[in-house]
Amino acid sequence: MPDDMRWVKTHCARMDHGGCALLVAVRDNKIVQVKGDPEGFLNRGYMCVKGVASPDRLSHPDRLRHPLKRVGKRGAGKWQRISWEEALEEIAGNLVGIKEKHGARGVAFVVGMPKGLDHLVLIRLANIFGSPNVVGIQDLCHAPREVTGYHTCGFYPVVDFHYESKFVILWGSNLTSTNEEGEICSMILGQIKKGLDYIVVDPRRIGLAKKSKLWLQVRPGTDAALALGMLNVVIGEELYDKAFVEKWTHGFDELATHVKKYTPEKVAEITWVPADDIRKAARLYATSKPAAIQWGNPIEHNVNNFDTIRALICLMAITGNLDIPGGNVDARDPRIMGLAQFVRADLIPDKRKEMISAHYRVIPRFMTIPPAFLRKAILDGVPYPVRAVYAMCCNPMLSYADSRLTYEALMKLDFLAVSEIFMTPTAALADIVLPAATQYEFNDILHYGIGHGDILACPGVVDPPEECWPDLKILNELGKRISPPEHWHEDYNRFVEDLVKPSGLTYSQFCEKGYLKGTERFRKYEEKGFATPTKKVELLLSTAEQFKLRPLPEFRGLPEEEDSQYPLVLTSAKSRYYLHSSYRWIEKLRKLNPRPTVEIHPETAKKYAISEGDEVVIETKYGTIRQFAKLTDGVHPGVACAAHGWWFPEGNPENQYDWDKSNFNMLTSVGKLGREYGTPNVKALACRISRAG
Repeated sequence: MPDDMRWVKTHCARMDHGGCALLVAVRDNKIVQVKGDPEGFLNRGYMCVKGVASPDRLSHPDRLRHPLKRVGKRGAGKWQRISWEEALEEIAGNLVGIKEKHGARGVAFVVGMPKGLDHLVLIRLANIFGSPNVVGIQDLCHAPREVTGYHTCGFYPVVDFHYESKFVILWGSNLTSTNEEGEICSMILGQIKKGLDYIVVDPRRIGLAKKSKLWLQVRPGTDAALALGMLNVVIGEELYDKAFVEKWTHGFDELATHVKKYTPEKVAEITWVPADDIRKAARLYATSKPAAIQWGNPIEHNVNNFDTIRALICLMAITGNLDIPGGNVDARDPRIMGLAQFVRADLIPDKRKEMISAHYRVIPRFMTIPPAFLRKAILDGVPYPVRAVYAMCCNPMLSYADSRLTYEALMKLDFLAVSEIFMTPTAALADIVLPAATQYEFNDILHYGIGHGDILACPGVVDPPEECWPDLKILNELGKRISPPEHWHEDYNRFVEDLVKPSGLTYSQFCEKGYLKGTERFRKYEEKGFATPTKKVELLLSTAEQFKLRPLPEFRGLPEEEDSQYPLVLTSAKSRYYLHSSYRWIEKLRKLNPRPTVEIHPETAKKYAISEGDEVVIETKYGTIRQFAKLTDGVHPGVACAAHGWWFPEGNPENQYDWDKSNFNMLTSVGKLGREYGTPNVKALACRISRAG
């Protein structure tokens, strides 16, 4: 290997949720090779196809490299290059001007899924500026599991793959295609090689279903009913952990009476899962210890997510699988700066009362604004008007339910600024577009604040293009202009130093270690009980009346009513080659997944005269898109599974890159929302399909 080649250890970021440890070869400030680190804490050498292609983001010819200012009408695709000083002053002037006229809450700060420290620094910026409105997609990703966990058992119960389990349920979790936060598929694959038994709950026959003991092909949107049916079996057959239930649960008798009506036969009619399979699954889980439920965020994608998650935590609890090695655990962070201190929560004490969500009485502890509520504030001024948005690491035109509504809202704003690495449909509507640095180009820390008990070092390995700034730097410099500068750093790298300082390490020392993990302690409830009002797992919520919540988990019907005009059930799935709407402009990945496809059963295809590869029209009551047919018996004849996140970077910027042609969220609506989290139905929709033309 040439003398000028050097290998650097870092972690993969922004290509997936997981955080694989990487070895990166660098020469002349360019990445020449990337491979999985065999010593990686989570991945042990594993690396997905997105990670292999990740360096291509840095050198793409169409990457944003200079700050841009809109010229002409919003969305016309015309831009003027400006300096960073001009861009920051333009943004600051508009945000401060709107604050003076409408108050700080008239500005919303918008972000996508958590990717690194920038997510938390954006919250810090909002807090110091005085805006209570940080908008994210947490209403249908992570928060329902996390916050429901806090209300039910006092913590967010995450799967523990660091210890061996006897049995695992993969519930809406397709780990070999889309790794979850902190859960790389190599971890469970290693256990499977050693003989781990597991079952899959998924409307699609995912790869891991092929070797599972059972594949429960659940009807989309009926997970709550299935979980309640399993509770019926576990309790009815007295398979529960009697000692744990007696000492550490609140409301078991009420739950036992409640689930009697959810017989396997009744649940089978709702879920399409045979009654005998429901019994087998319940028995396998209840009689194996330790057992774990690895849940994916598809269970959060409809208005019934609160009940689904409550029922699953009840299953974990009554079988004694909470906070034990190899079960679902209460993971504690290492010694690092606390979240409240990092984001300066002390500077906005009335946030809970002032945020948009307070008007809708969402569940306590849920602190980001659901997109449905943001757009209501922009378009209708309810509960008060939002006039400006600063957005980063997100593409709301594709990711928010009812994309037409998103378009209308963004077009109505007085001001929109977007930080991005590539021109997206959302960025194309902005007044100012900022060119961001991406992974490998700045020092970062991963997994902070996601509840898995570890943080990962993500040091930069090359310098970014001259005018591409890390979001940490952008936010730090913008913060000095729109809020008291004493709350910001001279050098943005201070953020990573501050975070690890309580551990006694510098950032460089942390990078040498690669990760920090909290002290592993199990059955912590034996010391002080659970962190709930009753100090027990609340199968029956003691706070139900206070917070206007249902005391016991229920199945309250299909997320969307059946309609004979739309006979199929529509769901969606993420692609293993992309991250939501990102990276369709990377040639290596696009070749592997060149166009949007909808999976339908061969019987369904025959019924509608559709052949493999045909362009098809997918319709719901809310909209119409086009994708291409992929025939597979891996979906139920009554189900269609469409591709998520599609737009066309090769398209015309004047129509925002055909954002509406194949975009799944043209088919969704915010007409019906879950009260707890403001979640819309983005799965389990009634649809019909026909051959195009």
